[in-house]
Amino acid sequence: MQTTIRSSISFSGYGLHTGQKATVTIRPAVAEHGIWFTRTDVALGDRLIPARWDAVLRSPLCTKIENSSGLQVSTVEHIMAALAGCGVHNALVEIDGPEVPILDGSAAPFVRGIMQRGLRTLAAPVRAFEVLKTVSATYGLASATLAPADTLRIDFEIDFDDVAIGHQKKSLVMNNGSFARELCDSRTFCRQIDIDEMRAKGLALGGTPGENAVVFDGAKVSSPGGLRHNDEPVRHKMLDALGDLALAGAPLIGHYTGVRAGHSLTNTLLRTLFATPGAVRMVVCDKTTASRLPGYGLVWNEIPAVA
Repeated sequence: MQTTIRSSISFSGYGLHTGQKATVTIRPAVAEHGIWFTRTDVALGDRLIPARWDAVLRSPLCTKIENSSGLQVSTVEHIMAALAGCGVHNALVEIDGPEVPILDGSAAPFVRGIMQRGLRTLAAPVRAFEVLKTVSATYGLASATLAPADTLRIDFEIDFDDVAIGHQKKSLVMNNGSFARELCDSRTFCRQIDIDEMRAKGLALGGTPGENAVVFDGAKVSSPGGLRHNDEPVRHKMLDALGDLALAGAPLIGHYTGVRAGHSLTNTLLRTLFATPGAVRMVVCDKTTASRLPGYGLVWNEIPAVA
């Protein structure tokens, strides 16, 4: 059955890229509502923005969604990953600014908040998108692929010149609480040279190394406290991928493989999936299929203590 959050939960903080403070509130929603954002700081016009692949304004640094009136919300990937990873199908996400707060740089605060509130079952079956044909998208050395599978699986591979990152590879089946247990506390990461360049352009204004991003400088992890996982960067890339795939508009059943992929490429992949005849179909999930979706089987004691 579809779910929503039992009661509202709010989070406040600064946007990583805009540096603006905002409060985001996840509110319950009825069955078949899906996930929508609304800008409460805007007085006139259409304030609703769909959390959907065709509303994405593609950007290399974060995932930004926009409605037909041009109203935007950026950096939605972590909260979307948390909603998907906790099995929330319906919610209204209110925000009083243009960017979702970065918090600690991971999805863990959102996961803990959702789990504290708990989920409410709604009288409607879960629908999912089943991948039927393999589709791919490439950009330079980066690639992203979706292939048929009986559950959502994410494989990811990264390769950086920085010795402290280097080559990392990981694969996970995204059910039985694996997102919360394995990925949700992995933080945004960047290189010191990238921070310097972004701040020179007026970006990354809300980031504080050690608090909401892992900073790599060659062979050093310059953030206080070091890493939460030895392979935290590739885990965070998988977190981002889940959040971006959640913009399909319903849970995905398929095998995602990302090699050096980013937000924009994953969105290109979704656009390719839905534009390819016969590549995907919507299915009504029976109990067995629903048990293979992200969020099924998640229990409180699997959420990392760092959250």
